[in-house]
Amino acid sequence: MEKIQMVDLKSQYNKIKTEIDSAISDVINSTAFINGDKVKEFSKNLSAYMGVKHTIPCGNGTDALQIALMALDLKPNDEIIVPAFTFIASAEVIGLLGFKPVMVDVDYNSFNATAKNIEQAITSNTKAIIPVHLFGQGAEMEAIMNIAKKYDLYVIEDNAQAIGADYKFSDGRKQKLGTIGHIGCTSFFPSKNLGCYGDGGAIFTNDDAIAEKIRMICNHGMKVRYHHEVLGVNSRLDTIQAAVLDIKLKHLDAYCKARYDAAQKYSYTLRDIKELITPEESAFSTHVYHQYTLKVLNGKRDALRDYLEANGISAMVYYPIPLNKQEAFMKIASQAGDMSISDKLSDEVLSLPIHTELDFKTIHYITSKIREFFSK
Repeated sequence: MEKIQMVDLKSQYNKIKTEIDSAISDVINSTAFINGDKVKEFSKNLSAYMGVKHTIPCGNGTDALQIALMALDLKPNDEIIVPAFTFIASAEVIGLLGFKPVMVDVDYNSFNATAKNIEQAITSNTKAIIPVHLFGQGAEMEAIMNIAKKYDLYVIEDNAQAIGADYKFSDGRKQKLGTIGHIGCTSFFPSKNLGCYGDGGAIFTNDDAIAEKIRMICNHGMKVRYHHEVLGVNSRLDTIQAAVLDIKLKHLDAYCKARYDAAQKYSYTLRDIKELITPEESAFSTHVYHQYTLKVLNGKRDALRDYLEANGISAMVYYPIPLNKQEAFMKIASQAGDMSISDKLSDEVLSLPIHTELDFKTIHYITSKIREFFSK
């Protein structure tokens, strides 16, 4: 039996091979490899899917976060609140631009920063909040936006792991995650729910002025060629990647459903193992399961991971060290309050394979090995 990988991009590609190959061939024949028509078409289609006014493609998800912050005219040492339990990119860009990351703890069940922890971290120097919709479901965006309005703060959503998910407001309205804050950012890294065949990212906003500035920053600070109004970067989604993404966008809802169905099968099968906590779904956000992440209790996480690996099953720890303990932030960041939950999660979390092609037979094998481990 071949090793079960965290994702199976080859099988996904084989199902849409004809569409993908044709789209790539069209770009090659056009030779419009940079800023070709397919980039504009994909941007338009993604805006329609997300229900947002502006979608600006860029080079990758980290660039998206950096460019978003560059568009806000912040000053050195301005404070930006970010969860301690997330991938480094969410906080890395803050430090790179000379701002101060202020880390807050997260909720044990959702893995996301809470509105309460965010509000307690606000000082007179706070200028923005970066909520991260970790593993596929949303942070408390309604409460976070109310806090942002109260303190006159920007909100930049890191939606790299939850594209396709819906947020449910208390009045019954629904809105796509990534379109609620002043700016939303996403990644098209190949393993994402909407992934390309290389690097890629996008920035979302409903603010015309912010959108205009983001477009300039992405293109060396230019609106008119060789007229540089601001200092910018070179961050573009190339046309081949846009063509791939435009095909996969048509399948995104089906991809999210396949991941959701696989997650339900996992949770049902593992529900009675007392030393595991299966993912909890919030009442205000749908879950698109970019990751299926267990909490393994009683210090058995690493032993379970080793057992799965020995039986040909990939399993990953996202993330083994919270940001508040990363050396890179020791001199430039601060933390607001206790980080005990982030620390605890880093010792307990274990993500199992989940992807669009994951069948119930494979899930049965994986869960049988997990049950076998806990029966010893």
